[in-house]
Amino acid sequence: MLFSSITFLYYFLPLVLILYITLPFRYKNLWLLLSSLIFYAWGEPLYSILILLCILQGYLIGLRIEAARGTVRARRWLILSVILSLGTLGFVKYYDFFASNIKVLTHLPLPILSIALPLGISFYTFQILSYTVDVYWGTVKAERNLLDFTAYAILFPQLVAGPIVRYSDISHQLHQRTHSLSKIYLGSRRFIVGLGKKVLLANSFGMLCSKFDTSGDRSVLFYWVYAVAYTLQIYYDFSGYSDMAIGLGRMFGFEFMENFNYPYISKSITEFWRRWHISLSTFFRDYVYIPMGGNRVSKPRQLMNILVVWMLTGLWHGAAWNFVLWGLFFASLLILEKFVFSNWIMISKRSVLSSVLSHSYVLLAVIISFVLFRAESLGQAFLDLQGMFGLTEVPMVSQESWYYLRSYGVLLLMGAIGSTPIVKNGLLKLISTRFGETIAIILEPAILVMLLLVVTGYLVDGSFNPFLYFRF
Repeated sequence: MLFSSITFLYYFLPLVLILYITLPFRYKNLWLLLSSLIFYAWGEPLYSILILLCILQGYLIGLRIEAARGTVRARRWLILSVILSLGTLGFVKYYDFFASNIKVLTHLPLPILSIALPLGISFYTFQILSYTVDVYWGTVKAERNLLDFTAYAILFPQLVAGPIVRYSDISHQLHQRTHSLSKIYLGSRRFIVGLGKKVLLANSFGMLCSKFDTSGDRSVLFYWVYAVAYTLQIYYDFSGYSDMAIGLGRMFGFEFMENFNYPYISKSITEFWRRWHISLSTFFRDYVYIPMGGNRVSKPRQLMNILVVWMLTGLWHGAAWNFVLWGLFFASLLILEKFVFSNWIMISKRSVLSSVLSHSYVLLAVIISFVLFRAESLGQAFLDLQGMFGLTEVPMVSQESWYYLRSYGVLLLMGAIGSTPIVKNGLLKLISTRFGETIAIILEPAILVMLLLVVTGYLVDGSFNPFLYFRF
């Protein structure tokens, strides 16, 4: 079930929310658990068994780790949890990838299983794993109520595409949280804005990318229009989903961490990854990079730590070589920034010209990275990059490229502006005035209702409605 679907918007969510509000607090987590199971089983009933087994092992091992804390047995239980969590994820997501590559290298008759990837497995696996590690470190106490722990791990607002919510961040909220009409309104506002970003912007940019895929009249200009469109599509798709998840969480009394903070205004790749998919980058920092030694080791070891983390980050996104190369591409840029160009990056914060150049460098690197990210194969990725830089036989411009640039030019410009804090800062400045505050109180609800109606019209009329990060 998609958030951006009529079924979810007008049947599932209203029913779940109305019953949730009316229930006494002691039954709220149970209702969230049952609702989340229905939400997940709606599209994948068989894999509901898998997610429940993953949750059960995390719950039981967490109790065993706490009981044996400070002993060798606690470490053994943690290792078992890592093996079970990553083993499950590795088998269903990466078996075919490794099997096909081993077959090419060794000619061993390994079967290709073509396992359908369970929705959200990369997210809920990391959440359960972070919980057992935190219990081992003593950061949190093991959850003794299986119902509450299951509700945490399968919470439908962020189940299938994040953000990655750690138990340590919401453990208190699981047992004690407040509900109010104000929170429901603020959550609804955040949800509708995210829904608009997804349906009106991400889907439109996705349609442009689809036009490029089927085009027989490509040009250098068309390659760049496509690359920019996909860069905007993936931002609005994923940040829109995160907005919806955060908004839904607030409706039910939860405060989830922010997952995006205008990454396209960054002036370095280091800054970009502090702003893009924050829950994932902080997960790898806290549970992989720092335990490996982080910055507290020799320079060669630190370089190795960075390469390992970013190779894993690439693999987390998908079982294909282009994702591995995508991760290593960012690793290379981060290493260069850290050890070679650190002084220049500091200067860019004080000089207007350097600031413009550094921002341009980040945008160029990010656009290139997402062309690599989207490609079906390395060959396709290199062909697209060659087309962007005029290294193929396509012309610089074509009639079709001009047509789509004219057709989507205003939308591309709106998307570019919307990916910066310009609009948000302007609205905040307006609202800060007494007149603006009054206008906002009167107009904001009406604007949100109109936005929801427009989105509904798009959903009823159109069939192009993918969620990019569902594949991860």
